[in-house]
Amino acid sequence: MTSVNLPTPRVRSENDGPSPRMVKVIDQTKCIGCHACTTACKSENDVPVGVTRTYVKSVDVGTYPQARRAFQVTRCNQCVDAPCVAACPTSAMHIRPDGIVDFDKASCIGCKACMAACPYDAIFINPDDHCAEKCNFCAHRLDVGLEPACVTVCPTGAIMVGDVNDPDSAVAQVVNRQPVAVRRPEKGTRPKLFYRGATQATLDPLAATAPEGDTYAWAEKPRGAHLVDPGNPEGSTSSAAAILSYDIAHTAPWDWRVSLYTWTKGIGAGAWLVGLLLVLTGNLGSEDVLWTWVAPVVSAVFLAVTAVVLVWDLEHPERFLFILTRPQWRSWLVRGGVILSGFAVVLALHVAASLFGWGGLRTAVAWPGLPLAVGTAVYTAYLFAQAKARDLWQSPLLAPHLAVQAVLAGSASLLPFAVWTSPDAVAPLAWTVAGSAAVHLLLVAGETTVAHPTAHARLAAHTMTHGRYARFFWSGVVLVALGLVAPLAVPATAWFALPALLGLLAHEHAYVQSGQSVPLA
Repeated sequence: MTSVNLPTPRVRSENDGPSPRMVKVIDQTKCIGCHACTTACKSENDVPVGVTRTYVKSVDVGTYPQARRAFQVTRCNQCVDAPCVAACPTSAMHIRPDGIVDFDKASCIGCKACMAACPYDAIFINPDDHCAEKCNFCAHRLDVGLEPACVTVCPTGAIMVGDVNDPDSAVAQVVNRQPVAVRRPEKGTRPKLFYRGATQATLDPLAATAPEGDTYAWAEKPRGAHLVDPGNPEGSTSSAAAILSYDIAHTAPWDWRVSLYTWTKGIGAGAWLVGLLLVLTGNLGSEDVLWTWVAPVVSAVFLAVTAVVLVWDLEHPERFLFILTRPQWRSWLVRGGVILSGFAVVLALHVAASLFGWGGLRTAVAWPGLPLAVGTAVYTAYLFAQAKARDLWQSPLLAPHLAVQAVLAGSASLLPFAVWTSPDAVAPLAWTVAGSAAVHLLLVAGETTVAHPTAHARLAAHTMTHGRYARFFWSGVVLVALGLVAPLAVPATAWFALPALLGLLAHEHAYVQSGQSVPLA
């Protein structure tokens, strides 16, 4: 085994130089695409079949007879500002003192927030233990003075790991003195995986055209309902002809349960919020049954469904309390959990006040309940914004859009009850449905027609409106549009409110899933 140039572990003093900063350099001019690093990594780290910590992607660049095959060793980029660490709710993903982004499986709840956050598609769920996993530079080997398994087996010396703060190290010689590149620098993550001699055709996941048919050069293409198709289906963005000749399967982290959660949460927040707004505007009495019972009960039921869906989506649902018992406060999963818990307390107090006739308590909880209801509706926008990999979700209008959707969902869910219990509130609710539906459709039109700032966002939007999720998107538009005629259909308004609710669900599914449909690696 080969030893790595690491400082001997000891207590550091203030006179010591800079702390070790471990980086990796991959010299693509030496890589022959033998996949020895992949197999060594699997053997050393007991990586199951079907997932990889590292693999070698290949792209055929040029046209016959002037064509060549370019390789890219693909793995975790060990970012200085690691999005996966910020998004992880339990600090399972963390940065060691030497700069290595490592993971603690004992703390992982399997929420897949790290996968959604990673701009490099480097994290996966281990099918054996259901925990998040990725390349960690074989930290267990570095800690005892050995090099990572991939370094020791590379036959051409294309992979180097070392301390970039040590000017005598091989990696410092390359990084500080030779031209190197990183993947997706625009994400601002400051990767510590440097490529020497790599081509843009491999570094950019959209630079190579997706191959036609069901095979690569020597392998079957990955297929599956929740798999992300590698390569650019619309053609190469590279200035040179480039066709993807080998890649591996990548799975979108969040499935239909996250789409469902955004919808149930919108109803849970919106029903109570709309009821309160009707009371504050004088369109509903403070003792009306729609406010005293219907609004809090509808909200409580859908908030409970939201909690069930959130826990169900975890790979380790038995660990869901880790979000509150060992929180990492930068994560919007943690912040959202606190907001949801606070709103649940407000709903419980509201129901208790109605049960025991404590009108003063109901009025008192309305004031903290207002910001908590709004927070419940919109915090997902900040959670999605932490998913730096997903350009479609980076819109600054997402938070207000979610607030509008909550108003639409809340008014549409209360309207059928108002027809039976509170006739005077039917017309205001119908106009609320129509108004929020109109604003929602205008925002959707803006999202889909305004030019997108990146190729990733444009491709995701195209997938939503014309690709795999188009049927959900357009059915959502049509069903929500029925809400526009709700004021004209009194008292049969409920029949127009329910399709609007279903339209919101279809839109959420199209939006959430298409945002994850663009290849990142």
